[in-house]
Amino acid sequence: MSDARKMPANDLPAYQPAAGGIGARARAAAAPAAQYLSGLNPEQRDAVETLDGPVLVLAGAGTGKTKVLTSRIAHILSMGRARPGEILSVTFTNKAAREMKHRLGIMLGQAVEGMPWLGTFHSIGGRILRTHAELVQLKSNFTVLDTDDQIRLLKQLLQADNIDDKRWPARMLANLIDGWKNRGLTPSQVPSGEAAVFGNGKGGKLYAAYQDRLKTLNAADFGDLLLECIRLFREHPDVLKQYQQRFKYILVDEYQDTNVAQYLWLRLLSQAPGQRVLPEADAPSADSKPTAPLKNICCVGDDDQSIYGWRGAEVDNILRFEHDFPGAKVVRLERNYRSTGHILAAASHLIAHNEGRLGKTLRTEDVDGEKVTVTGSWDSEEEARAIGEEIEQLQREGNKLNDIAILVRASFQMREFEDRFVTLGLPYRVIGGPRFYERAEIRDALAYLRVINSPADDLAFERIVNVPKRGLGDATVQMLHDHARRRRIPLSEAARQVVETDEMKPKARGSLRDLMMSFERWRTQSEVMPHTELAEVVLDESGYTDMWQKDRSADAAGRLENLKELVRSMEEFENLQGFLEHISLVMDREGGADEDAVSVMTLHSAKGLEFDNVFLPGWEEGLFPHQRALDDQGRAGLEEERRLAHVGITRARRRAKLYFATNRRIHGTWNTTMPSRFLDELPAANVEITESKGGSGWGGAGGYGASRFDNVESFGSSYSTPGWQRAQANRSRGGGQGGSGFSEGQSPFGGSSSSRNKRPMTIEGELIAKSTGTESDFTLQDRVFHQKFGYGNVTKIDGNKLTIVFEKAGEKKVVDSFVERV
Repeated sequence: MSDARKMPANDLPAYQPAAGGIGARARAAAAPAAQYLSGLNPEQRDAVETLDGPVLVLAGAGTGKTKVLTSRIAHILSMGRARPGEILSVTFTNKAAREMKHRLGIMLGQAVEGMPWLGTFHSIGGRILRTHAELVQLKSNFTVLDTDDQIRLLKQLLQADNIDDKRWPARMLANLIDGWKNRGLTPSQVPSGEAAVFGNGKGGKLYAAYQDRLKTLNAADFGDLLLECIRLFREHPDVLKQYQQRFKYILVDEYQDTNVAQYLWLRLLSQAPGQRVLPEADAPSADSKPTAPLKNICCVGDDDQSIYGWRGAEVDNILRFEHDFPGAKVVRLERNYRSTGHILAAASHLIAHNEGRLGKTLRTEDVDGEKVTVTGSWDSEEEARAIGEEIEQLQREGNKLNDIAILVRASFQMREFEDRFVTLGLPYRVIGGPRFYERAEIRDALAYLRVINSPADDLAFERIVNVPKRGLGDATVQMLHDHARRRRIPLSEAARQVVETDEMKPKARGSLRDLMMSFERWRTQSEVMPHTELAEVVLDESGYTDMWQKDRSADAAGRLENLKELVRSMEEFENLQGFLEHISLVMDREGGADEDAVSVMTLHSAKGLEFDNVFLPGWEEGLFPHQRALDDQGRAGLEEERRLAHVGITRARRRAKLYFATNRRIHGTWNTTMPSRFLDELPAANVEITESKGGSGWGGAGGYGASRFDNVESFGSSYSTPGWQRAQANRSRGGGQGGSGFSEGQSPFGGSSSSRNKRPMTIEGELIAKSTGTESDFTLQDRVFHQKFGYGNVTKIDGNKLTIVFEKAGEKKVVDSFVERV
């Protein structure tokens, strides 16, 4: 008899089924198919049920990748292959992690507890780092610095090394360091050529000093959460082995968006315990020797949606998955549940022009639906009007505004649509950033103009008194406030009085005196100078433009583009007063989060979203594909731009509408543009060419693309939009053959620049009187008619702004010159 049988029953240890053991697997096989498996198509189910070895799931747009990820985790848990704490599931955003936990709870019929390793790369890396902080010269309670703290620390280091912060800005160094950390490079690994681009070759030395200072402060920045974790794994193989043994399954979402540091972190964890640790700075390369993985790693991604190369993402990570993990199974999810047949065919045909891709073709069992439309407009103003018309038509047909999106390539394109929607009274929201007139650089520029227009505007004056930096800190502003309150005068008047006394230090007093003299000069110039030219003078002489030109951050170029777009937007107004009144209308439109509104965003912000109706303006060479991407990265940049186009089209469920303009002003210069090459790469069978509804007479032009749209000369004389006038002036100067029409500051009209700014605004070809700032002649309850909204009654009057309740359109705010008394 065995010893076990001699033991009392209560002395026997409780039996614990082995995770993934034969008994657990047999029991799972005998059980009926789980409910979460029943809703999967064959390809999805294959991806879920393949639990052994490395798996790459190529999930095209709208093919249900999140469903596959969550179903796979549920399947692992239900099969008893691993416990919740033995699964590492990595996402890119906290929102995605929360959604996965929520879906898992629904699938398993209970709240998901005990999954500590489901989160973002950096949150999981930070958790590991805090557990072993002493091994990388930190304490477990280390602080994670935000960007402002990082910049402040770098400024201290620059000052200590006698480096001019104006010539070599701390923000530029911060961007360089962030880029090095995204590539997994420690200070000793930074190539000498790259280190030389900052501080006369001191970039690498400053990076090392910065890392040393972080250790002294017991701090880490965002990039360290992975970089230091990689160093921990390399220098302490026993710690790495501990996590390799812990994680029986690794799942990665959006694998195409991983950077080099994330790749190295995952590759270390996916090695067999005790296997040779990757040498330092082992970035992926075609000739690197793959390591035989023991891990059951599953990466889900789409090489056709890799659009973040500008922030360090490496599409090669997904392209070389089979090389890194020999014997990997590749499952292609090609059945799309989002878009109609024509939309998918157009997107698939377009992306097929990319050479660097693994290849798949999206298909649907849905109807073909409407064809993708391509529409040419004369200029960007007409483009905005045409899209506004189409959105109103969709709204009349019963479509919700929440199901409509405008996706632009560059943020400066948003301004024209925002202005148009305010004119039409259409609610809108900007996703992924502030609305155009709410952007910091635009608010700053407007503050200067507001002070010129109204010296008593204290809020505007306080905003820019020290922007750019003039040595006028909080103490100076507080002193001005105190003086203004005592004398009951505006801040600007208080400043004029204070600079004549000795209350301020000489340097600050001189800076403030110069600023006040500038405002006096600009106010005098505003009486004789066109307001557009005045705005350019103010931005230049104040040093504001120069501040952004010297800024080396990634968004500085975009901010300069926005400032130029602001100046351009002023052309449609007779004077500065009228323009600022228009801005007050724009800023006054605030809707609730649950308001039915059109979504406006960049193409990069649109990834992961979907809408019934998608408008894609600006498909022109130089804008899309963007010239900067072509200049900086060549073919790689072109292919990423094409992936971005693919992402844009596949956001549409029912309708995808593409637009291009023949004339557009970019970087302050009017150009006669060529339609994007991407238009010529669309399949003719799935595309319909339509005429603009914004007022242009394309006169039956029957094609698109550079080879199909030549110069169109036949335009009716009734088209008198500002854009049409600019184009006509452009032609007379010889700019109609594809060259730049106007240089910066040059009038785009035949007359003088002063007469240009006094022309009336046109909407749909009709002259519209602009706001004058005077009191309205209308009275409460007046019966009025609006060309767009129909009949209504005036319910509120604010200067020349009317609030009107229309019979069909509801309550709208309009300028009184847009309505007639009936």
